[in-house]
Amino acid sequence: MREAVFVSYARTGLAKAGRGGFNMTPTMSMAAHAIKHAVEKAGVEPEAVEDVALGNGAHGAANLGRLAGLLAGLPVNVGGNTIQRHCSSGLNSIAVAANHIKQDGVDIAVAGGVESITMPGGGIDSLGGVDPALTEQYPAIFMAMIETADIVAERYNLSREYQDEYSLESQMRMARAQENELFVDEIVPMATKMKLVDRETKEETIVDYVVDKDECNRPTTT
Repeated sequence: MREAVFVSYARTGLAKAGRGGFNMTPTMSMAAHAIKHAVEKAGVEPEAVEDVALGNGAHGAANLGRLAGLLAGLPVNVGGNTIQRHCSSGLNSIAVAANHIKQDGVDIAVAGGVESITMPGGGIDSLGGVDPALTEQYPAIFMAMIETADIVAERYNLSREYQDEYSLESQMRMARAQENELFVDEIVPMATKMKLVDRETKEETIVDYVVDKDECNRPTTT
């Protein structure tokens, strides 16, 4: 059986939702930026790519795998598909691409995931309506993630104190990783336009910005 291997990787940094460097950047643009650089780092010609599998959980019916591939400079004959399995969408896309290589004879494929909290563009409204029989049979089918988290915490007896301790340790691990430059080889800086809003006057300004790292961690040792 053929084997599937990773030959390159690339990602954007992480920015704050709403107030970060990606608050005006379309989701497809972030994905395309990562795809373009991953293909370049792999040292393959764009036309050698046969398919793009992109995981995404919040952007409705748009085939972001296809759109991001084209925006990244891949030829129009390169296929693209988008997988929506909520939090496991990106991981699932990698499995799909690997299977294309192992089982279907594809030589080169691109796979990954993309999300924007600031510009989601999806949700129930993108479904074109909901059959009431679905919600009658499964009342919790559209349960919000925060409610799901509360249920999981109660079911497995995860106290607020335990979660706070885990969160702090996670932030400190991120800080140590950044100090040791562990993400330098995978993050490809992306120039964007960012909207700033004055908290007092509510005046909006657009500035040039570069997202070149993960900006959201707030570590503390106290």
